[in-house]
Amino acid sequence: MDKNLDLIISENIKREIEQSGIKKSEIALALGVSRATVSQYLSGRAQPTLANLSKLCTILDCSADDILCVKRGE
Repeated sequence: MDKNLDLIISENIKREIEQSGIKKSEIALALGVSRATVSQYLSGRAQPTLANLSKLCTILDCSADDILCVKRGE
């Protein structure tokens, strides 16, 4: 995956987590991953699997489009 896109996605995940007010440890528990894995998502060193991205969007009450930078109709 493009390094710039990795960083954009990690920034979007970080923004959604901050807006949600949910603790990273709670997110890790809900996803069934370690807190270190969530930290890797936030730093851009790792990306969530599609299954975990779907769960993450549900937990954060956001759209995958918001995280993945998908723009419709362009």
